[in-house]
Amino acid sequence: MTTQQIDQKLFSFELFPPKTEEGMEKLQIQVKKLARVNPLYVSVTFGAGGSTQHRTFQSVEWLVSEGIEAAPHISCISSSKAEIVEMLDRYKNQGIRRLVALRGDLPSGTGLGGRGELNYANELVALIRQEFGDHFHIEVAAYPEFHPQAANAQADLKNFQRKVEAGANGAITQYFYNADAYFRFVDSCEQMGIHIPIVPGIMPITNYSSLSRFSDACGAEIPRWIRKRLEAYADDVESIRAFGVDVVSALCQRLLEHGAPGLHFYTMNQSAATLKIWDNLNLSR
Repeated sequence: MTTQQIDQKLFSFELFPPKTEEGMEKLQIQVKKLARVNPLYVSVTFGAGGSTQHRTFQSVEWLVSEGIEAAPHISCISSSKAEIVEMLDRYKNQGIRRLVALRGDLPSGTGLGGRGELNYANELVALIRQEFGDHFHIEVAAYPEFHPQAANAQADLKNFQRKVEAGANGAITQYFYNADAYFRFVDSCEQMGIHIPIVPGIMPITNYSSLSRFSDACGAEIPRWIRKRLEAYADDVESIRAFGVDVVSALCQRLLEHGAPGLHFYTMNQSAATLKIWDNLNLSR
C-alpha cells in the first residue's frame, strides 16, 4: 500500500474505564504511548450505572484535556430517554462530536424490568438524531460472524440495516480472526444498499485464557489452528504474545490490502501489542 492509501484509512483505539484511581494512572501512561501514533479517536466503553459510569465520564474528560478526540460509548439498556439525553447534553457541552451507540447488555439480576425505554440500538440512534441532529458522528456495532443472539444471519443483517437507516455514519465490527467472514459481511451489506464505512475491530492476542473466555461470551470464533497453537504454548507468555502479534499483523495486512477502511484496536488498556502490530504494518507515527 502507498503512504497516501494508508493516510486515508481510519485508525482508532478502544479502552475501558478503570475501577480505581491507580488503574486510571496506569491507563493514562498507556494512552499517552498510543497517542503518539495519532489515532483518529479513542473510544471509551460504558457500563450502566454506578462507579463504572462515573469512570467513563472521568476517562472521557481526561482524553479531552489531553487533546485526544474521545468517542464515548453510550448504551440504551436500563436508561430512560431523559437520562440518555442528559448524558448526550453533557458530552455535547464537552465538545464531543463522536459516539459509539450500542444497545448494551442487560445488567445481571435485573430481569425484564431492568430495561429502559429503548430496547435496540437503532432506537438509540434515532433518538440521538431526533434530539441532536447531525452534531454527533455515530458509530454502531457490526458482527461479521453474527450476533450470538441473532435468530439467523439474515435477521442480523436486517438489524444492522435498521441502525444504518436510523442515521449511523459508520460501524465498528466485533473482533474476528477470519478475514473471509468480514469480506462476506461487507459484500452482503453492499448488496443491501449499505455503504457506510465498516471498520474491522482488532483484538491483539496476549492471553489465551482471557481471549477464549471473551470469545465464548461474544460469539467471536477463534479458528482451530490458532487455538491449538495457543494451547501448545501453555504458560509461555512470551511465545503467546509473539505468535499473537504475527497472526494479528497478517490479518490486518490482508484486511487493509483488500479494502478495509481502517482498523479499530481493542487495546484492553495496554499499548505494547497494538503498537507492535502497528509497526509491523509500517503505519506512520
